[in-house]
Amino acid sequence: MAQGEAAATLQDGGTGKLAADAASALAGVVADGQTLAVGGFGLCGIPEALIEALRDSGVKGLTVISNNAGVDGFGLGLLLATRQIRKMISSYVGENKEFERQYLSGELELEFNPQGTLAERLRAGGAGIPAFFTATGYGTIVAEGKETREFDGKHYVMETALKADVALVKAWKADRAGNLVFRKTARNFNPACAMAGRVCIAEVEELVEIGQIEPDAVHLPGIYVDRIVLNPTPEKRIEQRIVRA
Repeated sequence: MAQGEAAATLQDGGTGKLAADAASALAGVVADGQTLAVGGFGLCGIPEALIEALRDSGVKGLTVISNNAGVDGFGLGLLLATRQIRKMISSYVGENKEFERQYLSGELELEFNPQGTLAERLRAGGAGIPAFFTATGYGTIVAEGKETREFDGKHYVMETALKADVALVKAWKADRAGNLVFRKTARNFNPACAMAGRVCIAEVEELVEIGQIEPDAVHLPGIYVDRIVLNPTPEKRIEQRIVRA
């Protein structure tokens, strides 16, 4: 994006990070065929507004790294419905019927990971570690086609790091420099996704001035965050709500 265009779409009083809306935050960043890391666990801590703006952008052929694939009609399920996702790198996808249909019909590529392995692959990507060995998955289909090695009499599988062109994450609070605070379990995969992305866009519920977040309270330093979009009233759906009759 040219400097003049950036000034037109980003307004934050000097740090160059606050976008006017989700569409502006994605402008000049997302493109066809990219790999995206998207934070969240189920529907907890997902960047709702950014996902909707990504759908509206029309980009396609995406590879998405995310623990889940949303649900039908919400979260990443919106991008499955519009066929914008080519491949998912995930841990659990059992809540999405459209995902199941596309995968079984051969329309969608899937790379399954044990949940801890997925988290560590993202962490490694952000830390600049190209690969690591883990005992998880050894002797199962998870290890097929991968290097294995024995250490101290135990067998391990080599897993490679995950890196993304763009990371879309959700936080509770940010200051204008992009320092993030996550709320309770909504932190989940978000920090790892943010660090694994070449460009990180954060959707937040509250925005404060620089200095209003205590340094010790920062969960993710602003150095990892390139753009911020404010969404003070997210829907925050519950995946399965059960109440007593």
